[in-house]
Amino acid sequence: MISERAAVHENVEMGKECIVEDFAVIGAPVMGEETNPRTIIGDGAVIRSHTVIYAGNVIGRGFRTGNKTNIREFNRIGDDVSIGTLSVVEHHVTIGNGVRIHSQAFIPEFSRLEDGCWIGPNVVLTNARYPNSPRTKEHLEGVVVGRGAVVGANATLLPGIELGENSLVGAGSVVSRDVPPHRIVAGNPARPVGWACECGMPLRKGDVMICPGCGNRYALDGKEKIRPL
Repeated sequence: MISERAAVHENVEMGKECIVEDFAVIGAPVMGEETNPRTIIGDGAVIRSHTVIYAGNVIGRGFRTGNKTNIREFNRIGDDVSIGTLSVVEHHVTIGNGVRIHSQAFIPEFSRLEDGCWIGPNVVLTNARYPNSPRTKEHLEGVVVGRGAVVGANATLLPGIELGENSLVGAGSVVSRDVPPHRIVAGNPARPVGWACECGMPLRKGDVMICPGCGNRYALDGKEKIRPL
């Protein structure tokens, strides 16, 4: 169902059983493009009111937005992705399957969010080391959030940072260097404080680390790596 008060521009391909609420804009024109690039949205999308999705996006099945979400042009977004109210996704971003982006998050251009990662409310990813430099646009460095990684509310990730799979960033942290897989970091600047299971729970410390949630067992493999047992 597409509301009569929504604006769906030319070159938009909507899947089956999609809902587009009042005053949403789908396929908004891209500045500098002579014709509107094709926009594809898969089956079962729910685009809530006042969301703006620019042209050139390719979005999979089961997509969800909150109210007033803003998604710029030329992104690739997988299946079962949710982007919360007032969040902003800039252009040329890659988002994998099953990613959850909560409200008021900022995802700048050239970021890569891998399958199943979780971005908390008010999280800010950055991509410009020297924002006021005349050549800053030539040297943007997107953040990579690995598969299953969790970024807590109000955290800030500096340009070019890579979070390993199943890592966990504590709320309010400022991450200034790469985080290994399964590592938990917290603080400003963020420092290692523990290890996380693939299910997202912190592991109990010991020669063998046991997850209190699912019972998975891990052992240290060097200083900055763990392996399942």
